[in-house]
Amino acid sequence: MRQRHYWVTHRTEKSVDLLLRGKIPQAEVRARDKELKVVTERSKAYDQCDAYYVLHFLEVDDLSICLAFCVLLNRYTIQSPLLFITCLLVPCLAEFPADQITFCLTLHDINNFTTFPNTENESAAYYKLLNFSIQNLRFADPALPKPVAIILPESVEQLVNSVSCSRQGLLEIRVRSGGHSYEGTSSVAVDGALFVIIDMMNLNGVSVDLETETAWVEGGATLGETYHAIAQASNLHGFSAGSCPTVGAGGHIAGGGFGLMSRKYGLAADNVVDALLVDANGQLLDRQGMGEDVFWAIRGGGGGVFGIVYAWKIQLLNVPQVVTAFVVSRAASAAAGGGGNEIFNHNVARLVDKWQHIAPYLEDDFYISCFVGAGLPEVKTTTVTATSSTNISATFKGFYLGPRSSAMSILNKVFPDLGVAEEDCAEMSWIESIVFFSGLSKGSSVSDLRNRYLQGKGFFKAKSDYVRTPISYRGIRAALEILEEEPKGYVILDPYGGLMHDISSEAIAFPHRKGNLFTIQYLVEWKEEDNHKINDYIEWIRRFHNAMTEYVSWGPRAAYINYVDLDLGVMMRQQFPLNNNLVKDDESDAVEIARNWGEKYFLNNYDRLVRAKTLIDQTNVFRNQQGIPPMSSSSSLVVLDH
Repeated sequence: MRQRHYWVTHRTEKSVDLLLRGKIPQAEVRARDKELKVVTERSKAYDQCDAYYVLHFLEVDDLSICLAFCVLLNRYTIQSPLLFITCLLVPCLAEFPADQITFCLTLHDINNFTTFPNTENESAAYYKLLNFSIQNLRFADPALPKPVAIILPESVEQLVNSVSCSRQGLLEIRVRSGGHSYEGTSSVAVDGALFVIIDMMNLNGVSVDLETETAWVEGGATLGETYHAIAQASNLHGFSAGSCPTVGAGGHIAGGGFGLMSRKYGLAADNVVDALLVDANGQLLDRQGMGEDVFWAIRGGGGGVFGIVYAWKIQLLNVPQVVTAFVVSRAASAAAGGGGNEIFNHNVARLVDKWQHIAPYLEDDFYISCFVGAGLPEVKTTTVTATSSTNISATFKGFYLGPRSSAMSILNKVFPDLGVAEEDCAEMSWIESIVFFSGLSKGSSVSDLRNRYLQGKGFFKAKSDYVRTPISYRGIRAALEILEEEPKGYVILDPYGGLMHDISSEAIAFPHRKGNLFTIQYLVEWKEEDNHKINDYIEWIRRFHNAMTEYVSWGPRAAYINYVDLDLGVMMRQQFPLNNNLVKDDESDAVEIARNWGEKYFLNNYDRLVRAKTLIDQTNVFRNQQGIPPMSSSSSLVVLDH
């Protein structure tokens, strides 16, 4: 049996000297649960005095002794160079990562977690939890790397200790709030690294304070849970964020968070007044503690990059007792006096052209988005005003902060061609409008907003653009022709203007403000039975995106971080073996490599984000394929902090 020697010792140089001369009695510990319990009890006892203690393990191929050492070693900050080198030599860290993190989590009284399965029974529970929050089923593929563990902290203390245990095991951390990452960055790691998922779903509390008109929203709360809690407290308050109720507030706000009221009140991140951030060292920092540079960065700089936001403090917003909502669809029709396929989409092209000249300039109480595609579901459930010569249609979704009469007056004046009738418009409360636009099944109620499980999951790929000058009629027609090729594809056009135009590009990390007319979100969706066509679908959306180059922003061609798109580039980290306690970034110019996507998402704010990252996470603990790297990206040792 092979011999291994491990030491934990006093922090004084005298103790190190005594150890080397064999003057300190050796503690021989055998691999049994009973003995491990003794070790744990000893560790508690030694916490009462100002000394470390010695463990000398002989012939210890047994895992549990190895784990005992690892846990005890990492309870303290290592100051002696000799002990630092010893720490680097520990081979057990890499051999049994699931067992090590199990030991560490259990030691910290964290019991709600599951590790990569060894048996069929374990497998069912593990995959049920893993896939529960994966909203894009492309990333539930069995062939993709799986986490060593999925941890569900139930308190801020457990969240802090989950980070510490993950770091001690040299495991990459993926933070999952609602699991809606378009590229699965909250659920997978594709660079060969071992990783854990810290799933925030049990940290989903929302505490509303009407006196200050604020609310604390834990990072695992969904938008639906957030909206529901606000509405339970008041029918005159709301919040500006997205319309999908199963999206996690943690990641959504971190990326900016555009929604139906953004033209009136700005993004979700614009309305954050404080936050509690767990950093790479396990510290819980509020706005003052993290500093204004980091507080600026976490609002719009993307999720899972600067730390884990335990909770956001948001400003509640005034909403009227009555709002108005409508959804109308308009199909293609042939133009009079023409012929051939090129005129079939005239009606849709004309309305989209009108829309882009109207929607960004409406008063800020009004929001009208436009969906365009060859297979939109709304066409089956709403009245189509023209006989369709093609499958192309446009669906317009309108939201107005006021009564129907005012909404109709505005529409009849500025957009009569849309032909919205009074019966198309419904009056409702703000919270009822959330249900109306939520995508939940017909008949859903306000209480259904608390359901975390996304109905009708599928597979999809998305891309995004910003439009700063109106797209020519020729460009619209070209886009419709491409959409006609793929019935599973469509675009969503979201209008900007209003307050989005007035807020400075430097106010928070999200930069897309003045001069942007609207965003384009390109999507192609399919079900499992069509998965054999995945390459065709992805090739189609990339070709579509390329075809739109001349009509969208440039220098750089901008994109929205919450519609994350790995086609823009990725950072693949290469690691030394974990038991060497080394993490290497071979790309010494990582900051410049990340600029490929960083400037598309953040424009001129990218360099400031790099500086903020360097302040809060210099060793790049919180990272993903498109993260923000710190300024120092050379090979470095990861020091395990207490």
